[in-house]
Parts: sequence; C-alpha cells; structure tokens
Amino acid sequence: MKTQEQINYERIAEAIDYIKLNFKGQPNLDEVAEKINLSPFHFQRLFTDWAGISPKKFLQYLSLEYAKSMLKGKSATLFDTAYETGLSGTGRLHDLFVNIEGMTPAEYKNGGAALSINYSFAESPFGNLIVASTAKGICYIAFADDPDFAFSELQAQFPNAVYNQFADTAQQNALFIFRKDWTQLSEIKLHLKGTSFQLKVWEALLKIPMGGLHTYGNIAQQINSPQANRAVGSAIGANPVAFLIPCHRVIRSSGETGQYHWGSTRKSAIIGWEAALVNI
Repeated sequence: MKTQEQINYERIAEAIDYIKLNFKGQPNLDEVAEKINLSPFHFQRLFTDWAGISPKKFLQYLSLEYAKSMLKGKSATLFDTAYETGLSGTGRLHDLFVNIEGMTPAEYKNGGAALSINYSFAESPFGNLIVASTAKGICYIAFADDPDFAFSELQAQFPNAVYNQFADTAQQNALFIFRKDWTQLSEIKLHLKGTSFQLKVWEALLKIPMGGLHTYGNIAQQINSPQANRAVGSAIGANPVAFLIPCHRVIRSSGETGQYHWGSTRKSAIIGWEAALVNI
C-alpha cells in the first residue's frame, strides 16, 4: 500500500511533467490542479508544503534560464558563500562529512561473497528508497518505485553477498539528508565498489554544493581529465548512492536537465526542491 508521502510525490511529479510539457502555453494554477484531480486550493497547499514555495516559483528554478545562470556562476547565494568560506549557518550541511572508502578486491570478488549487507526501505520527498550498508558504511541507495525490482537490482551488484533486512544506524543517519534541519547529521561513511576513476568522479560530485549545478565537462576538468566527458558520464550513470552522491546536480551544458537513472522527472523535482531550499 502506498504511503501518503508517496502519493503526494506522485502528484507533484505529475504536475511537474504537465507543466514541462505545456510550458509554452503557460498553464495556470487552475489548469494544473485540474490535471492532477485536485482543487486549486489543495494543489497550492500540497505543492507549497512539499517544496516550500509556490508552483510558479518552483518552475522558475526548472527553467533553462535559471540553469544557465547557475552554470555561469551568476546566481551565487549566501548559502554558496557560506560553503566556500567554510562557515556554518544558512542551513548548510556544515556538520556533514561524507567519506568514500573503496572496497578492496577481496570484498567484492566472487560477487561480494565476503560481504554481509543490511538493507531496508524508507520514504523520501521523492519517492520510496532502498538503502543498503556493510559494516563499513553505506554501499547503495536507490529510488524504489517497485521494492522487489529494487532489491533485485541491489542483489545484482553483489549476487553472492549475505542479505539481512535490517535498518542499521548507518542507514538511519544517512536518511537525515532528506530533512530540512540537518543538526542531527554526523559523519557519513560510504563503502563503495568502483574503479579508481569512478571513485574520483563520485568524490567530485560530493563537492557540488546543494542548489548548485555542474556540467559533465566541469566534472572532467575537476578530476584533471578534460577530454573524458564520455567516461565521466558513464561514471555518473553508475553512481550507486542516489541523492547522497548528487549526480542529479550534473546537467547538460545547454542547461537542459538531461537523463537520470531514476527518471528525468525525479531529477527535475530534486533540482527544484534543492534550489527552493537554498534560495528561501
């Protein structure tokens, strides 16, 4: 049975899809509300509760003009300034330190036969999740629209590991990332299977501040591989930790959102949600 949070997200996603497909006609509040079978009053309230801002303002953050301004660095906020100077405040994740540890060959050889993996399902503002961890840290997070399929995808990563459905402390701590108050966040450790190049790309993604956007070329430059755009794209597409490693903050140089493993609508929703959070 779907939770209310899941139902709300699906309505928001449907609204985002409708507005993006019909933006040339500039659909008003009444039209979008009717499309998702809500009264204008309830749609406005639902959207504002979810995003923290009005639907109209939210869609401004999804426009090409906004994305291009972010890519040009012309819309730095106090939030970004606090990040760059190392200051706390403005809601920054100043207590959050994400450390990536690459798995050793012994840990993932033979399909992860040496690994014991805890996993659980959880809710987020962008749909349900599957979260998995080893004794060393988070090894996998994915959006789980279909729990059985989501678990099968996890198993495909480590087919010979031992799985226990259990929400451990590492998982619970990582899920604080979805809250708007991050005072309870502490160090988060990631225990990931990847090549040295992939790990380097994922570490670069962690440096993109919330509300910020980079291009594939930006990431290639950061890791000193300016000609490796395609390889960077492949590494970003292979990101095993949704949201926490923010591959959703990488867009095309044109300012278009681009593809996302868990759906372009979800990517747009996350980008808009984060932009609203840091610009309030």
